[in-house]
Parts: sequence; structure tokens; C-alpha cells
Amino acid sequence: MSITYKNAEEIEGMRVACRLASEVLDYLTPFVKPGVTTLEIDRLAHEYMVNVQGTKSATIGYQPPGYPPYPASLCTSLNHVVCHGIPNDKPLKKTDIMNIDVTVITDKGWYGDNSRMYVMPDASIAAKRLSALTFEAMWIGIQQVKPGARLGDIGHAIQKFAEGHGFSVVREFCGHGIGQRFHEEPQVLHYGKPGTLEELKPGMTFTIEPMINAGKREVKSHGNDGWTIVTKDHSLSAQWEHTILVTETGYEVLTLSAGSPALPSFVTAVKT
Repeated sequence: MSITYKNAEEIEGMRVACRLASEVLDYLTPFVKPGVTTLEIDRLAHEYMVNVQGTKSATIGYQPPGYPPYPASLCTSLNHVVCHGIPNDKPLKKTDIMNIDVTVITDKGWYGDNSRMYVMPDASIAAKRLSALTFEAMWIGIQQVKPGARLGDIGHAIQKFAEGHGFSVVREFCGHGIGQRFHEEPQVLHYGKPGTLEELKPGMTFTIEPMINAGKREVKSHGNDGWTIVTKDHSLSAQWEHTILVTETGYEVLTLSAGSPALPSFVTAVKT
């Protein structure tokens, strides 16, 4: 599979899909609080996509080789769950942190993919710090995007920042190209060496979605559901995700909406 470069019409299709994906998270945000189950959050997301937006979830029934069909409309990854947490009937606790990962498909066949962290009111200072710095790490990676840069520049910037704060970067999962397929080329690593890997060119669309652990970087499968990934040392993990377009002069963050979290202080633009 080769990298796809979107033209103006295709980019507009991606803008719509990505905005809608972000608006699902906007809609869910008031409901994410202690006492609510992740299964209820999943139900709310499904109804909003289908009945309000006219989109559908890309995850429900998704089955890459070697995996069982994914059973939910989004992923809910709590505390030491790194990614692909399946919604269940356990209520959220006052001390939890959680990533919600949403991918929608529009009626035109375009995919929009993003995720946010949600921090419960009594979460530890360490948990809040991990979430906040992972958010900053994602944006530091985003700011490397421009024509002529390399994917290794993104990974290096994220890794240097995360490890500089005493955290570790998960290696087994990465960002990816996206368009009219859920996962396209290229793979977008969140670690690496500057000046390496594929050159960035206008029209590329891909996700930047670092998974950063408070402890060691090693992960493992959890249980027998075929999906849930946790930290091997049971340390907390956090993740944020945006879908990015490479423009003629820099980047455009496609997965932004009215309810998106405020930018870090060092970010001056969402489109360059």
C-alpha cells in the first residue's frame, strides 16, 4: 500500500469527517464523570453518530487480521490501559483518567480519527501531569509537520520531550495515514531519529497519537478479549490524537471543533 495524496476536493471530505469526529467528543464530554459507565458513553456516542450526524463508527465490527471483531463504537482506555479498551459496565471512579478514541465514517466514505484524555476530579497530581504533558507532546509532534520534513522528525520531537519529563513512549502502536481507509500508509512512529523515514509532502493526511507511559514503555495484552493493551508494569498511560494534513507551507489540524481543548501556550496556530 502506498501513501495517498489528497486533492482539494478530497481534503474537504477529510475536513468534514475529522470535524465530525471531534464533535462526537464534544458531545460526550459533559457525560464523562464518576458513576457513569463506559458502556453508557459508548451508547451515547453510537446514537449521536447515527441519529444526529448521519455518520457511523469505524471501530464497531472492525477486524484486522488476527483480531476478533471489535465490539463497540469507540475505545475507552482507563488508567493503565494503553489503548483499545473495550467499554464495559463498570462505573468511572473519581480517581480515574481515561482516553476516548473515536473514528467516524461519513456518508461519502471519509474517515476522521481523534482521541482525548478525560481526567476525573480526584485523579492524582501525577495522573494529571501525565495527561497534560502527553497533550503537549502531541502538539510538539504536530509542529514538526511541513513539506520537506521527515516522519522521524515527528517521532524524535515527541520522544525527546516525553523522556525529558521521565516518561516513556510506547513502541508497538503508532499513528497512521487515513483517508477513505481507516489505516493507510505511512506509519507515524512517536519515537525515532530526525531526518529519517518518509518525507512529508502536501496532501498527506495522517494521525499523530502518542501513547506515553508514566513508567516503563513495555506493554502486554490483557485478558482474552483480543484487543485491550496495558502497561506491563501497571503504570498509568495517556494518549491524545489529532488527524493532520500536510499543507503547502506547514500543517492543518483537521480534528478540531468548538469544544476542543485549548491549545498549549507554545502553539500559535492550528494551520500554517
